[in-house]
Amino acid sequence: MNAQENPAILESMTMFVPQDANRGISFTNKEAAFYFTQSHLTNHPEHAYFEGFNVAKNRIFGGYSLFIDKQKLDNQKSDVWVYPYKMIRKHGELTEELWVFDYKNVIEVSLEGGSGQAAGIVLNGENVECIALNHQIALFASMEGDWIIAVSSKNIQPLSMDNGIVTSSGNSDGFYIAVGKSAAEATALIQEAQKHAVRWKANRVKRMEDFLNHNVYVDSSSESLTLALNWLNLTMDQLVTRQQGEGIYAGLPWFNEYWGRDQFIALPGAALVSGQFETAKHILLSFAEFQDTEESSRTFGRVPNILAPQNIDYHTTDGTPRFIIQLQDYVKYSGDTAIITQLYPAVQNSIEGSIRNWVDDKGYLTHKDNETWMDARDADLNSYSPRDTRANDIQALWYNQLRAGVYFAEVMKDQENAAKWDAIAEKLKGNFELDFRDQTHPYLADRLTAEGEAEFSLRPNQLFALDILEDSEFKSKVIRTAWEELAYPWGVASLDRQHPLFHPFHLTELYHKDEAYHNGAVWTWLNGIAMQRMIEAGQPETAYKLFRNMNWQALNLGVVGGLSENLDAYPQEGEDWAKLTGAYLQAWSNAEQLRVWYQYFLGIRPDMIRRTLRLAPRIPEEIKELHYQVKVGDGSINAAYSAEASGQSYQYSFNGIGLTVIIDILPFEIARIEVESNTMLEINRTEHTLKITQRDAEGKIITSTVIPQSEERTRWQAQSDQIFKDVKFAEPLPLNTHPVMRRYNVSAESPSD
Repeated sequence: MNAQENPAILESMTMFVPQDANRGISFTNKEAAFYFTQSHLTNHPEHAYFEGFNVAKNRIFGGYSLFIDKQKLDNQKSDVWVYPYKMIRKHGELTEELWVFDYKNVIEVSLEGGSGQAAGIVLNGENVECIALNHQIALFASMEGDWIIAVSSKNIQPLSMDNGIVTSSGNSDGFYIAVGKSAAEATALIQEAQKHAVRWKANRVKRMEDFLNHNVYVDSSSESLTLALNWLNLTMDQLVTRQQGEGIYAGLPWFNEYWGRDQFIALPGAALVSGQFETAKHILLSFAEFQDTEESSRTFGRVPNILAPQNIDYHTTDGTPRFIIQLQDYVKYSGDTAIITQLYPAVQNSIEGSIRNWVDDKGYLTHKDNETWMDARDADLNSYSPRDTRANDIQALWYNQLRAGVYFAEVMKDQENAAKWDAIAEKLKGNFELDFRDQTHPYLADRLTAEGEAEFSLRPNQLFALDILEDSEFKSKVIRTAWEELAYPWGVASLDRQHPLFHPFHLTELYHKDEAYHNGAVWTWLNGIAMQRMIEAGQPETAYKLFRNMNWQALNLGVVGGLSENLDAYPQEGEDWAKLTGAYLQAWSNAEQLRVWYQYFLGIRPDMIRRTLRLAPRIPEEIKELHYQVKVGDGSINAAYSAEASGQSYQYSFNGIGLTVIIDILPFEIARIEVESNTMLEINRTEHTLKITQRDAEGKIITSTVIPQSEERTRWQAQSDQIFKDVKFAEPLPLNTHPVMRRYNVSAESPSD
């Protein structure tokens, strides 16, 4: 199926929300504003505070209430449908539609079926007061900030104010609500909306259609897979904004700003796998612009952890390595060599600043106790989850930053720095093998103390560090241990359930939520590295169980179509699924789900500097048919997959791009094929053979090769299958086994009794 043959793709994504689900609904304007509500009643304990329209970190108004002939419409009795671009509520014969417009601080609330009855609206929120009523436009003060809100009817009817209700005469069709820094600006936006709203709607719909059809097209034999991926791609993309230059909101409702750590964790799934290379480039250039270049500074070479309208902060160790690693990933996807010359000074500063101020004599990158992603502290600034001075994930990131630095130095023919950085990486790798392992633990130490002692709390951070290790059998043991102790069906927990500091619930009246934040709470973004490692270990079916669960979660729980920041580690009493917590839509949660799909299930991993593309598909058995498109460099790849009892077939059409393709399908030998632009690869696999055929644009065979099975890879797969035999998800233990819960006299036999 051609990617352009689905003009109704957005309509097919419509989600009906039952009253008892009462799900979150969120739209951004792709700039600096978002609108949040719940389908039937906005009552979420953390998110309700942000109900309504929010602009540049200011709450503007707290939602709205609608009236027909002075009778308030009851949202709790409505039927609700959510589209990627709008929400519909049916109040009997009356239909309400909510629209947010791209790059405009304007929303539309339309009403149809009122039969000439007078429509009214109330803007909710403390301090939202009417300051002027000028016949056709009502002006209000905002909840926060020096903003002015303008309200008009859609079809320019006179307005009146009665008991706080802005009322339009009959047949008003609804309202426009605009926000500006002055009454004149807000009024001008209203007038623009009255003239151009139809076009604005069409543009918003077309943007989303084009994105799904041309950037991230997917169609599969699993309707739920297709639906989930389409929703995840669009809810991810709504966080790619222009609030302060181009960037990625860390999450909504309270992280509507750019965080270095979150930005670069999210970048592959948010922009690279979707072919948004210009966006990725601008994000990288923006953060490079704010790099600390003061050589006497302790944070020399770091990029900001927070890049907000009123706040720039360098308090992070992992943000800068991720910046350099993602610069390398961007170059690999886009083939943009010019940016290497442009940003090589930033690469040098980032590495040399660390060497000068933070690297010890073993090559480790040291850091302050709360400068990793596990950074929660109490009121006295003591860490809830200490990481000491040398956390394992920081060493992995530093190692990969050095390797990326060597990559760039070689491109720049800077052999001196290439050799220097390579030597530090090798020293780090050798010491890591010795210092982070012992004979008694089937997993890595989480960190080294200031005294150099290994601390073996079982946390998911070690999954990032496996690239430093050579021992494949030990790595498999690490993956199995982490999976069975940390990976619940609803996501990967931040601390194992046996640990004295383990907190089963993130939100509870028993203790402050930050005590659990990194001490038990599930972080959805960690699913990405957990699934990646399972796939690398030859166990894609196990990984897909978690992937499928996350798709189900996006379609059925929380904000429509997206993934939350956190969940409880354990379900609440009487429940069989953990409660969602934290930000309702978190960039790195969505992004890691998407990254693993493209890079590890589909197995698309380009390196356009070396003009190579690794194809390593690990398609789950559940999927029988699959069509998709990806962008690589200046071209694209259209792909198809089908599975039958006799074997599997893969087809890859290379549009405007030629390169060396590395075909990695277990248990066959790895093959290298030179592929020219506008040709196609056919790969047919049976139990014992792998046949690769290359055809030209007219379908004529150019080459045909049969690849034999690899004895070594067959043996490796059998060993992996044995190591992971009967692997299972972590399961909650009785609450009375946890010291933290015993402290509060919790004595339940199990979390679900």
